[in-house]
Amino acid sequence: MNLRRPVLDSTVPLLTQGYAWLPDRRRRTTAPVVRARLMGRPAVALHGPEAVPFFYDEHHVHRHGALPGPVLSTLFGHGAVHTLDGEPHRVRKALFLSLLKDSGGVEALAERVREVWDETATAWPGRSRVVLFDEVSAVLTRAVCRWAGVPMAGTEAQPVARDLVAMVDGFATAGPRHWRARAARRRQEAWLAQLFTDVRDGTAHAPAGSAVHAVAHHRDADGERLDPRTAAVELLNVIRPTVAVTWFVTFAAHALHRRPQERSRLLKEGPAYAEAFAHEVRRFYPFAPFTAGLAARELTWQGERIPEGALVLLDLYGQNHDSALWPDPYVFDPGRFLDHPPGRDDLVPQGGDDPATGHRCPGEDVTVALLRTTSERLAALEYDVPEQDLRIPLHRIPARVRSGFVISGVRTPV
Repeated sequence: MNLRRPVLDSTVPLLTQGYAWLPDRRRRTTAPVVRARLMGRPAVALHGPEAVPFFYDEHHVHRHGALPGPVLSTLFGHGAVHTLDGEPHRVRKALFLSLLKDSGGVEALAERVREVWDETATAWPGRSRVVLFDEVSAVLTRAVCRWAGVPMAGTEAQPVARDLVAMVDGFATAGPRHWRARAARRRQEAWLAQLFTDVRDGTAHAPAGSAVHAVAHHRDADGERLDPRTAAVELLNVIRPTVAVTWFVTFAAHALHRRPQERSRLLKEGPAYAEAFAHEVRRFYPFAPFTAGLAARELTWQGERIPEGALVLLDLYGQNHDSALWPDPYVFDPGRFLDHPPGRDDLVPQGGDDPATGHRCPGEDVTVALLRTTSERLAALEYDVPEQDLRIPLHRIPARVRSGFVISGVRTPV
């Protein structure tokens, strides 16, 4: 066993290298794990499909206390389901599963996105340039709020979308992006906490079956309703990840530009190909570099000791680009998923394991459905791509197309 403890903390290299940090560390060792220190804590990184169920077993890895304060203050929110374990986690997670795993709910949200996309796209032909990232974030914000039962005037969508994007954009960095994310979360939590207060005292209406209604009336494992601020946190954990699909939609546009033949295949080959295309966008492009928890006790993984309390990382980006799983992993090829749908623990852009019992994102079906829907609409849209910076720097977490993907000369969809 390799029990050497590194002396230097890797927090700064992680922040400067981004997605490349962990794969580079893996290439420099022959051990089955990568050892490091992050934020002063010993860290052990696992990799591969066989590591996924090990990592998500609550007897091995806990989430409580694992997420640093800056991440809770930006991305997830304090008191969020991501911070819970055991029965409290299962009961709170059931709330999300009821909203995001039901096929009717997923299709209803996809239909709202189609509606708002079509409403919005009618204005694009009259504009000299359209920044797709900004437009898609507003489309998804309006659609998910309409679906969730959040009252929103048309003029409110852009500032709310900017805040939701900021929460995702600033969670893994220091400096201005991070402070914008904190301020954005404070604004949105205060707004939605007031909404829940109004719903409960009868001065606002929550449509039956909506996410607002479900969160307002949810009772936790202790039988108590969520306080308004925690209710706001959890509603944001439905709305914010939906708007985060903006990253994938922009990547889809990038893929269609780099590989124009995909456009005709999306138009001609129907839903099966659109779903394969969505999976390949999620595999190929960078989203989450890894996920993390704390070792619940002293563990052993493939002969390697993991001390109790150590930070345990599950490599996501590296696994999605592992040549042992994906032939030619740096080639964009949706065909790899046509005859072989992804295994549960093989494709892990949003984590792995069973969403019903573990910490896997329950909104993954939503991501695939919305990416499938928007990719088909992008393929049907005629536009030009002017000269711009289309690079996707991997040192930036979360990575995004530098220009936001600008289109011009938009013509009416075919």
